[in-house]
Amino acid sequence: MTRVLVINGPNLGRLGVREPEIYGSTTHDELADLCRATGMRLGLDVEVRQSDSEAELVAWLHEAADAATSVVLNAGAFTHYSYALRDALAQVKAPTVEVHLSNPAAREEFRHTSVIAGVVTGSISGFGIDSYVLALHAVAARLAP
Repeated sequence: MTRVLVINGPNLGRLGVREPEIYGSTTHDELADLCRATGMRLGLDVEVRQSDSEAELVAWLHEAADAATSVVLNAGAFTHYSYALRDALAQVKAPTVEVHLSNPAAREEFRHTSVIAGVVTGSISGFGIDSYVLALHAVAARLAP
């Protein structure tokens, strides 16, 4: 099976507790289970990781770049200003998808800019946890012969 790395950035470990009216009531563990189950149905080996550390996220993207591993990334707040993540993500040559639970364009002004959008294969946002399901389907479609 083809490996896909789902990477979640800051505060996403608090899903289910943090602003459920925006991010939903699904916990990060439940999200991880959904991603792995979706991956199995699509013939993908999905590994889900979460960190609040920008340095750790960069290291994981370097790992993905070196192994030619596809990435689904919810960079959280780093989406809007982390050029370090952008530069690391640009090195990943396998399909990459930026994902968000909410629709950043419909929220506060500072969330309207994504510094990583220009280096990913595509972006999916606003569909809650289904954003991850859609992202994994997009990766699978890109990997299909």
